[in-house]
Amino acid sequence: MDISTLKLELLFTDRKQIVEDITRIISANDLNIISMEVENKEEKTLIYIETKSSRFSPSHKTIITSLKKIPDLIEITEIRSMPQEIREKRLKIVLDSISDGIISIDKFGYVTTINRVAKQMLGWNQFNVLGKHLSALSVENHDLIDCLKGRSFQNQKRNLITPNGRFQFFSAGVPIRDLTGEITGAIEIMRDMKEIRELANEVTCPSQYSFSDIIGKSAAIMDAISFAQKIAVTPSIVSIRGDSGTGKELFARAIHSESGVKGEFVAVNCAALPESLLESELFGYEKGSFTGAEKKGKQGLFETADNGTLFLDEIADMPIGAQAKILRVIQEKSVRRIGGVKEIPVNTRIITATSRLIEQMIKDNTFRQDLYYRINVLPIHVPPLKERYEDIPLLADHFLSRAANQAGIQPKKLSDPALNKLFSHDWPGNIRELKNVIERASIISDKDIIDENWILFGHDIERTIRGLKATSFNDLQIHSLKEMVGSYEKGIIKSALKKYPSIRKSAKALKLSHTAIINKIKKYGINAE
Repeated sequence: MDISTLKLELLFTDRKQIVEDITRIISANDLNIISMEVENKEEKTLIYIETKSSRFSPSHKTIITSLKKIPDLIEITEIRSMPQEIREKRLKIVLDSISDGIISIDKFGYVTTINRVAKQMLGWNQFNVLGKHLSALSVENHDLIDCLKGRSFQNQKRNLITPNGRFQFFSAGVPIRDLTGEITGAIEIMRDMKEIRELANEVTCPSQYSFSDIIGKSAAIMDAISFAQKIAVTPSIVSIRGDSGTGKELFARAIHSESGVKGEFVAVNCAALPESLLESELFGYEKGSFTGAEKKGKQGLFETADNGTLFLDEIADMPIGAQAKILRVIQEKSVRRIGGVKEIPVNTRIITATSRLIEQMIKDNTFRQDLYYRINVLPIHVPPLKERYEDIPLLADHFLSRAANQAGIQPKKLSDPALNKLFSHDWPGNIRELKNVIERASIISDKDIIDENWILFGHDIERTIRGLKATSFNDLQIHSLKEMVGSYEKGIIKSALKKYPSIRKSAKALKLSHTAIINKIKKYGINAE
């Protein structure tokens, strides 16, 4: 006699009264039914049943023998888990793999689901909370209980100190309703602020770039992207040409990501380092090679980028001596550290970039011709912004969104006159300059729509600074910031009144109402005649 549970899977040819036949035999053998599931498919009936024996029940073998006598039985199998148990285990694995905290309650307030992250955030991972009423647990707020009354909440900021540490997270909760609309429970989702910040940083400043991160729809940029995608999977050297600020490094990173290589992307600006330091960075050095060297020596960037990509930015500014050594690495596919004798093999894909005309430099004997032919295998031209004016609105929206994310505000928009001012500029600094102009406008404009007055280029900034210097900020009679700002505002109003024939037109030029400018004229005692 077994006093235990019995789990069975029974397959029948589909007919009526199968469940009644099973329950009759179960009852006759003094068994209690814990759970039963029925599935109908392809003219067959599949029944899962879990029973518990009493002290009067026969053995499992006897029970199975009795069930085999049921008509139309095809197969009977003893199983270890019921389908519901399998579903619950699968759900638990899924919930525990999610980075958000999740907790749910039934319509009476008892905990029905909680995942690993929620337990950690709430400090409940030391005990089992399933089946416990939420009010019996250490809960600082009752928002989830309130959801049972039909309410919901979004982006509630929480700050908890638990035995597991301090947790800051945003919380959202909604009631759970059945098909009739009746509330059967509630669920709360908790998202860690640190993770949100990391996600935002990855969106605004991603560590991995792809060609989809290159913004633009103009023919010039699409042609460059298409060619770069085509050559990304090849191991050949790529030479990226383009003016300063066009996004050459972004292309290099996208090529690296698309290539599928397992190694790192390593970038070095050849113009920023003196020759001696550049060589030690690129090739590394052995211990004791020179004064100030690290005691254990140091591997160079070619070794760091082994099985990856080394991006040599501004290669045209590399000294002639270093150019010769780069040529040797390309030919031999190995490096020799400074002060060393051992050749270290490297499998490094090289991408170069320059904004200079190397062909002229070869004529001037400032760039090696043999290195030029080695690196100019697959040249890519990244177009300047003046060749892709139709991309300016897309790029501006991107930079406005990024500035808004960093400031935690809604993105601002550009007025049509502001866009026209962007179109009229020749952009010597290319996308880098556009980024600076847009971010500057987003910061200094106090309105949701940025007008042309806040689109400031380099010469505009200098003019503004000169205008500030021309005001009486150094007047010894002015001591507070409020007085200084007032003095500056008074000067602007006086200048407008001199420039425009009427107070109303002066107000319109300054984006003020007629009443507002009248009040300021009275405030500062300005003679408006």
